[in-house]
Amino acid sequence: MKNNINILNISKSRINLLNLNRQDLRCFLLSLGAKNFSAEQIMNWIYNYYCQDFNKMLNISLKIRNKLNDISYIFAPKFIEERISCDGTIKWLTSIDDQKIETVYIPENKRSTLCISSQIGCSLKCSFCATGKKGFSRNLTVSEIISQIWQANQVLKQKNLNRCITNIVFMGMGEPLLNINNVISALKIILDKHGFGLSKRHVTLSTSGIVPALNKLRHSMIDVCLAISLHAPNDYIRNLIMPVNKKYNIASILDSSLQYLKFSYANRGKITIEYVMLDRINDSNQNAEQLAILLNKMPSKINLIPWNSFFNSSFRSSNMNRINIFANILRKKGFITVIRKNRGRDINAACGQLTGNIINRI
Repeated sequence: MKNNINILNISKSRINLLNLNRQDLRCFLLSLGAKNFSAEQIMNWIYNYYCQDFNKMLNISLKIRNKLNDISYIFAPKFIEERISCDGTIKWLTSIDDQKIETVYIPENKRSTLCISSQIGCSLKCSFCATGKKGFSRNLTVSEIISQIWQANQVLKQKNLNRCITNIVFMGMGEPLLNINNVISALKIILDKHGFGLSKRHVTLSTSGIVPALNKLRHSMIDVCLAISLHAPNDYIRNLIMPVNKKYNIASILDSSLQYLKFSYANRGKITIEYVMLDRINDSNQNAEQLAILLNKMPSKINLIPWNSFFNSSFRSSNMNRINIFANILRKKGFITVIRKNRGRDINAACGQLTGNIINRI
């Protein structure tokens, strides 16, 4: 009951049940005198019926419903603005504490992917990323993370698109592993059959490599697809464009990733390596050869990402001819290498463009 005591003593204010994974919710409800299975019943109301009214949960006793009304609530911040790309990508804006986060919906033939944020801004200051230029405000709570999925499914239903979210990627604003506790709790809800019920192979966490937090994720036994934002073939280049590398270098990140891979079924034996293509910085033939040597003992697939421009940046994307040459060098070395088709560029919804402001590109 330790979790229950912590929850009840945090504040005298009411508790948003969207902040609680199943274990926490069960402890909370048991403290109210509810049955052991009440957590599953309430999660079903929340995540299958999107119900925010305890009075409509008729399979919960009246006594418990009254207690829930007194000390708790269910609230997911709504999207306040929407932009739709010419390629069908949708970007939604959510207002939190007078600040903004962005969520991106990417429709495809057989799946619907939602790119969600885990922080307001980002503290890592990667020089090629607009979010890093914005700076850091705070971590998102569990409810603020999962409400992006909650609201997206609601909006898609209202649009009569006959679709729901099938894939989640933690690739929005922020570094997920710098908000590790809330991200773990949110992942538990995303994967829980009484929550969103997504397959672990349909959930991807992208990280720049916060080694202690990555180890914590592994020890928590949360198994999802792991994507490492590497973006350089050596520490010298990575130090220049990703300051975090001075604290957690490439060798430490790859070692921690290998340890994660040993227990993971979601990754199917390979970690995804993300590599943004920056003109004359990390895109030479020599860089491709260096990357192949670096990843020689890392079971991986490589995702090359044409850099997406943002205001007041001096970077340029490698041209497609250079990207193709780079990719072919890696393929000849035996690496599965994919060139990402960036979506939503015209509404600043592509990788590295999220700032919390919805602006159409001119």
